[in-house]
Amino acid sequence: MTALVLFFFFCQALGAAIGVAASLWGEMSYMSAMWKGQKDIAERAYLRIIGSGMRYGLGLSLLASLFLVILAYVFNTSPQPALTASYWMFIAFAFLIIISAWAIVRKHVSFALGSAATLTAWWLLAYLTLGRLPVFSFGSAIALYVILTAIVYAVLRYVRFLALDSAMKHRLPKP
Repeated sequence: MTALVLFFFFCQALGAAIGVAASLWGEMSYMSAMWKGQKDIAERAYLRIIGSGMRYGLGLSLLASLFLVILAYVFNTSPQPALTASYWMFIAFAFLIIISAWAIVRKHVSFALGSAATLTAWWLLAYLTLGRLPVFSFGSAIALYVILTAIVYAVLRYVRFLALDSAMKHRLPKP
Protein backbone atom coordinates (compact mmCIF):
# COMPACT_ATOMS: atom_id res chain seq x y z
CA MET A 1 0.00 0.00 0.00
CA THR A 2 2.83 2.40 0.84
CA ALA A 3 4.26 2.08 -2.66
CA LEU A 4 0.88 2.90 -4.22
CA VAL A 5 0.38 5.90 -1.97
CA LEU A 6 3.86 7.20 -2.78
CA PHE A 7 3.27 6.65 -6.50
CA PHE A 8 -0.02 8.55 -6.49
CA PHE A 9 1.45 11.28 -4.31
CA PHE A 10 4.29 11.62 -6.82
CA CYS A 11 1.75 11.79 -9.67
CA GLN A 12 -0.19 14.47 -7.81
CA ALA A 13 2.96 16.50 -7.18
CA LEU A 14 4.07 16.02 -10.79
CA GLY A 15 0.70 17.30 -12.01
CA ALA A 16 0.98 20.38 -9.83
CA ALA A 17 4.55 20.99 -11.05
CA ILE A 18 3.41 20.68 -14.67
CA GLY A 19 0.68 23.23 -14.00
CA VAL A 20 3.03 25.71 -12.33
CA ALA A 21 5.58 25.29 -15.12
CA ALA A 22 2.90 25.79 -17.79
CA SER A 23 1.62 28.88 -16.01
CA LEU A 24 5.10 30.40 -15.74
CA TRP A 25 5.90 29.47 -19.35
CA GLY A 26 2.65 31.09 -20.45
CA GLU A 27 3.53 34.30 -18.63
CA MET A 28 6.99 34.35 -20.22
CA SER A 29 5.63 33.75 -23.70
CA TYR A 30 3.00 36.44 -23.12
CA MET A 31 5.64 38.98 -22.14
CA SER A 32 7.86 37.99 -25.05
CA ALA A 33 5.06 38.54 -27.55
CA MET A 34 4.06 41.79 -25.83
CA TRP A 35 7.66 42.96 -26.12
CA LYS A 36 7.43 42.30 -29.86
CA GLY A 37 4.18 44.28 -30.00
CA GLN A 38 1.86 41.35 -30.78
CA LYS A 39 -0.88 41.43 -28.14
CA ASP A 40 -3.32 39.02 -29.83
CA ILE A 41 -0.59 36.49 -30.49
CA ALA A 42 0.52 36.86 -26.87
CA GLU A 43 -2.92 36.08 -25.47
CA ARG A 44 -3.39 33.11 -27.79
CA ALA A 45 0.02 31.69 -26.86
CA TYR A 46 -0.73 32.13 -23.17
CA LEU A 47 -4.12 30.41 -23.47
CA ARG A 48 -2.66 27.54 -25.52
CA ILE A 49 0.04 26.90 -22.93
CA ILE A 50 -2.38 27.21 -20.00
CA GLY A 51 -4.76 24.83 -21.77
CA SER A 52 -2.10 22.16 -22.11
CA GLY A 53 -1.03 22.71 -18.51
CA MET A 54 -4.60 22.24 -17.38
CA ARG A 55 -5.10 19.17 -19.54
CA TYR A 56 -2.01 17.34 -18.34
CA GLY A 57 -1.21 18.89 -14.96
CA LEU A 58 -4.71 19.23 -13.56
CA GLY A 59 -5.81 15.93 -15.06
CA LEU A 60 -2.89 14.10 -13.47
CA SER A 61 -3.36 15.84 -10.11
CA LEU A 62 -7.09 15.18 -9.92
CA LEU A 63 -6.79 11.54 -11.00
CA ALA A 64 -4.05 10.93 -8.46
CA SER A 65 -6.17 12.62 -5.79
CA LEU A 66 -9.12 10.41 -6.69
CA PHE A 67 -6.99 7.27 -6.43
CA LEU A 68 -5.56 8.41 -3.08
CA VAL A 69 -9.10 8.85 -1.74
CA ILE A 70 -10.09 5.41 -3.06
CA LEU A 71 -7.00 3.84 -1.46
CA ALA A 72 -7.80 5.51 1.86
CA TYR A 73 -11.36 4.18 1.66
CA VAL A 74 -10.35 0.64 0.69
CA PHE A 75 -7.75 0.38 3.45
CA ASN A 76 -10.04 2.14 5.94
CA THR A 77 -7.57 4.79 7.05
CA SER A 78 -8.56 7.40 9.56
CA PRO A 79 -9.41 10.21 8.95
CA GLN A 80 -10.81 9.86 5.45
CA PRO A 81 -9.19 12.42 3.11
CA ALA A 82 -12.55 13.59 1.81
CA LEU A 83 -13.39 14.80 5.32
CA THR A 84 -10.35 17.05 5.72
CA ALA A 85 -10.09 20.75 4.92
CA SER A 86 -6.90 20.24 2.91
CA TYR A 87 -8.69 17.92 0.48
CA TRP A 88 -11.45 20.45 -0.10
CA MET A 89 -8.88 23.22 -0.49
CA PHE A 90 -7.20 21.08 -3.16
CA ILE A 91 -10.51 20.65 -4.98
CA ALA A 92 -11.34 24.36 -4.60
CA PHE A 93 -7.97 25.42 -6.05
CA ALA A 94 -8.52 23.02 -8.97
CA PHE A 95 -11.92 24.58 -9.62
CA LEU A 96 -10.45 28.08 -9.31
CA ILE A 97 -7.91 27.20 -11.99
CA ILE A 98 -10.65 25.95 -14.28
CA ILE A 99 -12.97 28.90 -13.60
CA SER A 100 -10.27 31.55 -14.02
CA ALA A 101 -9.06 30.03 -17.31
CA TRP A 102 -12.66 29.83 -18.54
CA ALA A 103 -13.25 33.46 -17.53
CA ILE A 104 -10.17 34.57 -19.48
CA VAL A 105 -11.32 32.74 -22.60
CA ARG A 106 -14.87 34.10 -22.37
CA LYS A 107 -13.56 37.59 -21.51
CA HIS A 108 -15.55 37.77 -18.26
CA VAL A 109 -12.47 39.08 -16.44
CA SER A 110 -9.54 41.11 -17.66
CA PHE A 111 -6.62 39.14 -19.00
CA ALA A 112 -4.34 40.49 -16.28
CA LEU A 113 -6.67 39.49 -13.43
CA GLY A 114 -7.42 36.08 -14.92
CA SER A 115 -3.78 35.21 -15.45
CA ALA A 116 -2.92 36.35 -11.91
CA ALA A 117 -5.78 34.22 -10.52
CA THR A 118 -4.64 31.19 -12.50
CA LEU A 119 -0.98 31.58 -11.52
CA THR A 120 -1.87 32.02 -7.84
CA ALA A 121 -4.16 28.99 -7.81
CA TRP A 122 -1.50 26.81 -9.44
CA TRP A 123 1.12 27.87 -6.90
CA LEU A 124 -1.20 27.31 -3.95
CA LEU A 125 -2.18 23.91 -5.36
CA ALA A 126 1.50 22.98 -5.68
CA TYR A 127 2.29 24.14 -2.14
CA LEU A 128 -0.71 22.28 -0.79
CA THR A 129 0.26 19.11 -2.65
CA LEU A 130 3.82 19.24 -1.34
CA GLY A 131 2.63 19.90 2.22
CA ARG A 132 4.28 23.33 2.36
CA LEU A 133 1.03 25.22 2.96
CA PRO A 134 0.18 25.56 6.67
CA VAL A 135 -3.02 23.97 7.93
CA PHE A 136 -5.82 26.46 7.30
CA SER A 137 -9.54 26.35 7.53
CA PHE A 138 -11.29 26.42 4.18
CA GLY A 139 -12.37 30.06 4.56
CA SER A 140 -8.91 31.29 5.49
CA ALA A 141 -7.42 29.44 2.51
CA ILE A 142 -9.83 31.23 0.18
CA ALA A 143 -8.98 34.55 1.87
CA LEU A 144 -5.28 33.79 1.37
CA TYR A 145 -6.01 33.06 -2.29
CA VAL A 146 -7.78 36.41 -2.76
CA ILE A 147 -4.98 38.36 -1.06
CA LEU A 148 -2.23 36.56 -2.96
CA THR A 149 -4.11 37.04 -6.24
CA ALA A 150 -4.19 40.79 -5.59
CA ILE A 151 -0.45 40.80 -4.87
CA VAL A 152 0.39 38.69 -7.94
CA TYR A 153 -1.89 40.91 -10.06
CA ALA A 154 0.00 44.03 -8.94
CA VAL A 155 3.41 42.42 -9.51
CA LEU A 156 2.46 41.11 -12.96
CA ARG A 157 1.03 44.49 -13.98
CA TYR A 158 4.26 46.19 -12.93
CA VAL A 159 6.49 43.65 -14.71
CA ARG A 160 4.35 43.87 -17.85
CA PHE A 161 4.51 47.65 -17.69
CA LEU A 162 8.30 47.54 -17.45
CA ALA A 163 8.51 45.07 -20.32
CA LEU A 164 6.20 47.14 -22.51
CA ASP A 165 8.01 50.36 -21.61
CA SER A 166 11.32 48.73 -22.49
CA ALA A 167 9.88 47.52 -25.79
CA MET A 168 8.57 50.97 -26.65
CA LYS A 169 11.96 52.55 -25.95
CA HIS A 170 13.59 49.83 -28.06
CA ARG A 171 11.34 50.61 -31.05
CA LEU A 172 11.65 54.40 -30.99
CA PRO A 173 14.11 55.84 -33.51
CA LYS A 174 17.26 57.32 -32.04
CA PRO A 175 17.52 61.11 -32.45
